[in-house]
Amino acid sequence: MWNTPYRVAVLTASDKGAKGERIDESGPLLKKKMEALGCVVTDTRLLPDDQAAISSQLQTWSEDDSADLILTTGGTGLSPRDCTPEATLSVAHRQVPGISEAMRARSLSITPRGMLSRGVSALCHNTLIINLPGSPKAAEESLDAVLPVLEHALDTLRGNTGDCARTT
Repeated sequence: MWNTPYRVAVLTASDKGAKGERIDESGPLLKKKMEALGCVVTDTRLLPDDQAAISSQLQTWSEDDSADLILTTGGTGLSPRDCTPEATLSVAHRQVPGISEAMRARSLSITPRGMLSRGVSALCHNTLIINLPGSPKAAEESLDAVLPVLEHALDTLRGNTGDCARTT
């Protein structure tokens, strides 16, 4: 359980999901995991793999300050329609590459296909955006890889930390 009930929004990018041809399992899984940490999930969306629509939603959540953290799932692979990283970068003010590098490293320890993820992590205003893979298993494994530092990252972003150096 985290000390601060951070606000989280979850966006699933899936053409088939948006058409009702596939049930979104990753979005609800991420929602449940974040709520178990004490976070408040302020919104969830299922959008098609459309860069403009994804960018617009990320921008809205960031600009209206309704989310401290946005988790996206889907649209990070090599398919011609996969555009979540591009949508994220189009609204980003700063990148946070270590988060995505840690997720890929964890994924690579499980499967060589982990290197195919193009997910990015970035800041838009005071909101941290993290792109996760679309499969429920990969999304959970990737999120688990960064959970140990995620609360500190959000604390730092919100100015809720003192000296970041550990004394022990």
